Amino acid sequence: MGPALASIWAAALALCTIASAAEPAAKPKVALVMKSLANEFFQTMQQGARDHQRQNSDAYELLSNGIKDETDTSGQIRLIEQMLAQRVQALVVAPADSKALVPVLQAAIKKGVLVVNIDNRLDPSVLAAKRLTIPFVGPDNRAGAKLAGDFLAKQLPAGSKVGILEGITTTLNAQQRTLGFKDAMQGAGMQVIAVQSAEWQLQKGTTVASAMLREHPDLAALLCGNDTMALGAVAAVKSVGKAGRVKVVGYDNIPAVMPLLADGRMTATVDQFGGRQAVFGIEVALRALASKTPQEALSAVTQTQVALITK
Repeated sequence: MGPALASIWAAALALCTIASAAEPAAKPKVALVMKSLANEFFQTMQQGARDHQRQNSDAYELLSNGIKDETDTSGQIRLIEQMLAQRVQALVVAPADSKALVPVLQAAIKKGVLVVNIDNRLDPSVLAAKRLTIPFVGPDNRAGAKLAGDFLAKQLPAGSKVGILEGITTTLNAQQRTLGFKDAMQGAGMQVIAVQSAEWQLQKGTTVASAMLREHPDLAALLCGNDTMALGAVAAVKSVGKAGRVKVVGYDNIPAVMPLLADGRMTATVDQFGGRQAVFGIEVALRALASKTPQEALSAVTQTQVALITK
């Protein structure tokens, strides 16, 4: 190669290097994996995340999906594996089960994916046993449920009998909400005569509430771990002709309960701001990616707001 040609090649190489250096870094891909998108709460969560991404389209790409049935833990595991196959840099997950999801999330971390937990907290004892740090970004579910329970208690005579419709029993948010309801009822001198899972579902909420009302005709109130079950409980109360006499509280403040709160078919619910909850988790992930903060150095808990919603 002659000197002139060598100079041309060198100049071309320098131009390629400059052009390459000027190219912006690829935007990180963030995957949002939720529970059932049949639940209005998770529809609101997904919409909030999509709105945030549109407003920050130059900062990250968003992949989002959810399972059909909140009990479909294996389906959610498969969904996470599909997201990982798309080479995401961060995974924000609302787990269907507080223990069963840990192994697949551990596998994600081993692949270098940053994992953030929202909505339903992963079991701290399982994480500790596997020496994993997965930050939880979400509300204090026990405190939120106690807000609704305290409000209800003020409207009931001391000693009233109440029942609790619990979510999926293997999820920490279901357990914590039940404890919050119990805190309020026991503190006010009420009798918690039944606690039964309706698995977060409307139809099962109707079935479980109907059985409680038949077995305990003097039941004064039903405290439900989410609004979907509360909608089922309201239907059950109506079917036995006790509308207005058996009070119902829920949790989530989904749009469907607004008319029920307005006309008294429901007494209260708790807003945990579903439209922002995924966004909080995404923002934690984006900050960690930008600062190159390793998984094990992330804060264990970032607590988000809850608010009592009444008529």
